[in-house]
Amino acid sequence: MTREEDIRKAVEVLRKGGVILYPTDTVWGIGCDATNEEAVKRVYDIKQRDDSKALICLVDSDARMQRYVRNVPDVAWQLIDSLQDSDSKPTTLILDGAINLAANLIAEDGSIGMRITHEPFSKELCYRFQKALVSTSANISGEPAAQNYCDIDPRIIEAVDYVCWSRRQEHKPHQPSSIIRLKQNGEVTIIRK
Repeated sequence: MTREEDIRKAVEVLRKGGVILYPTDTVWGIGCDATNEEAVKRVYDIKQRDDSKALICLVDSDARMQRYVRNVPDVAWQLIDSLQDSDSKPTTLILDGAINLAANLIAEDGSIGMRITHEPFSKELCYRFQKALVSTSANISGEPAAQNYCDIDPRIIEAVDYVCWSRRQEHKPHQPSSIIRLKQNGEVTIIRK
């Protein structure tokens, strides 16, 4: 199966409210349409995770990110520009003022974690889907994140609607993203390096 066919099938499932397993710029992820409350609920159920713990979203560009955050602070744009280098570690920004997303995806304080992906497969997937994509590690809550496809718990594989073929053969270390909390007032807090 070509990467294009894989992405086309994944997008088809996402548009129908389905849940997918896919390779990201970090670890393997469980994903769904970030605007679909039912799909988001299924992701929490699959992970056996309390929905008070917010999930993050992947987008393909800063323009797409602006659709989901009311006012992106200036410090975020400076950080995004500095992370354009392909050698930079993927970084998730937690931003205030989430909008146009499923209510059960947004944290109680109104914030959302978003990451612009530069990895070719997940970037193309987000671009073709034309919406924010939920991206949470492909593991049961409390267990280690699946760095590669071979690390994914069979219960998760059976619970999703589509498993991407791309990068399944990979066997190399992957790490979760850095997480930085950015407040509207410019306050920066590093949550995970």
